[in-house]
Amino acid sequence: MSNGPRADPHRRDQPTQWFAEVVEHHRLRHDLAVIRLIGEYIPFTAGQSLEVEAPQFPGMRRRFSPALPPSLDGKLEFHIRTVAGGWCSSGIVADTRPGDRWKLAAPEGMFSVDPDGDEVVMIAGGTGLAPLRSQLLELARHEYPPTTYLFFGGFSPRDLYAADMLVLLAADLPWLTVVPVVERLEDPSWPDDWHDRHRVDIGFDEEDLIQGTLAEVVGSYGSFNRHQVLVCGSPAMTRSTVEKLLDAGTPPERIQFEGA
Repeated sequence: MSNGPRADPHRRDQPTQWFAEVVEHHRLRHDLAVIRLIGEYIPFTAGQSLEVEAPQFPGMRRRFSPALPPSLDGKLEFHIRTVAGGWCSSGIVADTRPGDRWKLAAPEGMFSVDPDGDEVVMIAGGTGLAPLRSQLLELARHEYPPTTYLFFGGFSPRDLYAADMLVLLAADLPWLTVVPVVERLEDPSWPDDWHDRHRVDIGFDEEDLIQGTLAEVVGSYGSFNRHQVLVCGSPAMTRSTVEKLLDAGTPPERIQFEGA
């Protein structure tokens, strides 16, 4: 039985928007930040996205997926990456400050895992990790979660921005295996000051890295015809990965996917 709160769709007195205050802003890469907030309880479910309005851009709304499942204490976490030409996401990554008050609304999305069902395969590219991490923490609320494999990919090792968190999470959850995937084993020659500033000792060992695209690596495992499969990442990564899964024989009804 899950301890996570759930919205009651039959209630008519539920608010349609909520507020939360930024308490931490961690700039982890030149184009990526992890933002934590505390505010009102929001009745979303793990894996959904929320409509966000930040004070830097009044009237402008963007959808982001929380990296934490819902909690009664109102804690939220978002992993936000700048989008090419997206000055709103760039401004949120660069200019968010503790004390900012965000408006949140419209939980949406259908990602779901049956905690009593088949083994789970999660495939995350970049900040597509956020809704899948939320699902992992939701599964951890259950007594006997299904065996779960998380494939987490990026172009190079430093794109695996959450390596330390995932290593610790896998060590704490015996049913979870994390598979780090990179297209190239060396980081780009140009420096990323934010990466260097926040470099940590905990992370994936080089010998643990699998080289290739997420689509190639996941496709090499053959059919996941007895698994719950979730895919989240850029539209191109999601499209190519789903194609490889289908080509390998994974039934389409087994696959859930979202672009991040």
